[in-house]
Amino acid sequence: QVQLVESGGGLVQPGGSLRLSCAASGSILRISAVGWYRQAPGNERELVAAIARPGSTNYAESVKGRFTISRDNANNRVYLQMNSLKPEDTAVYYCNVQGIFYNFTTFDSWGQGTQVTVSS
Repeated sequence: QVQLVESGGGLVQPGGSLRLSCAASGSILRISAVGWYRQAPGNERELVAAIARPGSTNYAESVKGRFTISRDNANNRVYLQMNSLKPEDTAVYYCNVQGIFYNFTTFDSWGQGTQVTVSS
C-alpha cells in the first residue's frame, strides 16, 4: 500500500506563488509516472502537469509558463511550483503516483487533495 501526503496548499493573492509537495511512502521499489491534477467545484478533475518518464513533462495549456512539476526520486517526492497564480487556478489539487512495489506489483495512487484558493 502507498500513502501519499500532500502539503503546501492555502490562500494566496492573485500573482502570488505556492509550492505543493507530495510525499510517497510504502514498500516502493520504483516510481514511474507522477502527476498533479485539480478539481474545481462543478468541474471534472483535470490534468495540471505530469512527468511520464525522465525528460517527458506535460502541462495543461492554462498553466504553461507558470507552473513547474519536479520530482525527487531519492526521497519519493513530487512538487508543483505554482507562480503567477490566477483566481481560475482555485481548486483542490491532487497528487498521483504510479509505480512498482518490491513484490513487483504495480500501483496507481492518489493523494487526499489540498485546497488552493487564489483570491484578493
